Amino acid sequence: MPEDVQRRAQLNDELKQKLLLYLKTPCIYPTPIEGFNLVRREDGGTPEKCFERPLIGLVIQGVKCSFMGGQEYVYTENQSIVAGLDMPISSYVVNPTHEKPFLFLYLYLDRRLLSSLAFEMKQKFSCEPETAQSVSIADTDADILEMFLRLLELLEKPDQIPLRAPMMLRELHYLLLISPHGNILRQLNTPGTQNNQVVQAINWIRENYKTPMRIESLARQVNMSTANLHRHFKLLTGFSPLQYQKQLRLYEAQRLMLMENERVSSAALSVGYESITQFNREYKRVFGEPPLRDMNRRRMASGR
Repeated sequence: MPEDVQRRAQLNDELKQKLLLYLKTPCIYPTPIEGFNLVRREDGGTPEKCFERPLIGLVIQGVKCSFMGGQEYVYTENQSIVAGLDMPISSYVVNPTHEKPFLFLYLYLDRRLLSSLAFEMKQKFSCEPETAQSVSIADTDADILEMFLRLLELLEKPDQIPLRAPMMLRELHYLLLISPHGNILRQLNTPGTQNNQVVQAINWIRENYKTPMRIESLARQVNMSTANLHRHFKLLTGFSPLQYQKQLRLYEAQRLMLMENERVSSAALSVGYESITQFNREYKRVFGEPPLRDMNRRRMASGR
C-alpha cells in the first residue's frame, strides 16, 4: 500500500474512533469550537432540507447524497465536499445502520479569512482561468485529515480552545485554498472575479431579502450587466436572483414558525410576503406540505 494511502487510512481510523467517543447516539453535536460540528446518522429517512452557509464537510464513514446548485453530488469515506456559497441543500444518507452509522464532520468556513488568505496568495494563482462553480468534491489529503484530527483532540483540552483554535482554523483554511477545492474557494473570495461579484449580490440579497428586489439595480450595484448577473448567478446557485430570494424567505419563515412559534400568517408577513395564499402555495412547492401541516409533523418528530 502506498505510504500516502496508508497514512490516510490510519487517520481515517483515528477520526472514526474519536467521533464514536463523542457520538454515542444519532445526533448533530455542535462542538465548543465555533462552527465545527460532528454528525452521526443511523437511518437514511427522507432528504433533509436546509439553507447552509459556506462549509467543508468530511465523510468518515458511509455515503451521502446532496443536491445543491442545481446538481446532485455523491461523496463517500475520506472524501470532502466544499460548498462555497450560502445556498439551499437537500441531503440524505445511503443505508446507514446502528452497527455501521454514517459519521460526518463539517466546519463553517470564514469568508473573511478566506479572502485575506486568497489575497496573500494572489500572485501564485493569478493566471488561473475562472470557472462558474461553487461546489467541489475531492479525496481528502492527509494534511487536511490530520488537521481535523487535531481539532477533535483539542476538544479534550477545553481551556486551550480560545487560543489554539483560531490558529488551527487559519491553517485549515490555508490548506483548503491549496487543495483541489482551492480553485473554487479562491475565485469566490477574491475581489474582481465574476464569482466574487455574484457573492456580493448574494450578500446583498441575504441582508435585504424582505424587500422587493429589482435585478437591474442589483446588477449595477455589483458592476455586472443584468444578463451576465442572471446567467452567472444561476450557474453558481442553480437559481435566478429572484428565485434565490424566494428560497431565503421560505427557509426563514420555516425557522420562525419552528423555532419561535410564529403563526403562519405572521411568519409570511415577517419575511416579505403580502399574500398568505401565495406563501402557502410556494411553501408547499419547496417543502412538500403546507406550512401548518409541515410544522405539526416536525414538532411531532422532535417531540416538541
